[in-house]
Amino acid sequence: MRIMIATAVASLLAAAACGAPLPTPATDLPRASAPGTQTAVFAGGCFWGVEAVFRHMKGVQSAVSGYAGGRTKNPTYEDVSTGMTGHAEAVEVKFDPSQVTYGELLRVFMSAAHDPTELNRQGPDVGTQYRSALFFVNADQQRIARAYVAQLDGAKAYSAKIVTELAPLTAFYPAEAYHQDYLARHPTQPYIVYNDLPKLEALKRDYPALTRPAPLRGTP
Repeated sequence: MRIMIATAVASLLAAAACGAPLPTPATDLPRASAPGTQTAVFAGGCFWGVEAVFRHMKGVQSAVSGYAGGRTKNPTYEDVSTGMTGHAEAVEVKFDPSQVTYGELLRVFMSAAHDPTELNRQGPDVGTQYRSALFFVNADQQRIARAYVAQLDGAKAYSAKIVTELAPLTAFYPAEAYHQDYLARHPTQPYIVYNDLPKLEALKRDYPALTRPAPLRGTP
């Protein structure tokens, strides 16, 4: 179960991940000349909020909550919640590279979607299953992610060092149906209000050019 901390302190912690806009990645690929589909996988604490942020981004074709980075095949939410599977709660993002680049997704993820300086936790959720991680699917993503982390640390974009794990994607397992599009279906749940709605506000405020007029709906 989620750790439910409905206090002003929890609210401030959640909002802390939603800082000012980060600098544009110095290393990125240009937008593609033709439409297509690419995949990226991000882990940044509870997948409900991370998924919701990507569902509100232009160029994103689907965002699916699930599990990645661990040893257990076909894990359940209960399995992952023990912290013993090695998996992190993650989000698989399919995007059109002619509309949004991996670097642009990365920029939003590292600011609006979560706090990359928190080690093995995110806000009120504690454990390796809530770690910050980038699971790259190819050499370009690895290169761009590594360069951006170095760029942000070098610019002291955060007061603490970034602890985001960079690892190759070996498998992604979609989470149970009730986790998908969770924020849209439970917008008044206290956990969502305190921890995740501020992330959407940060996206809209800091990255209006990357925010879509209406979010994706439904489970892909």
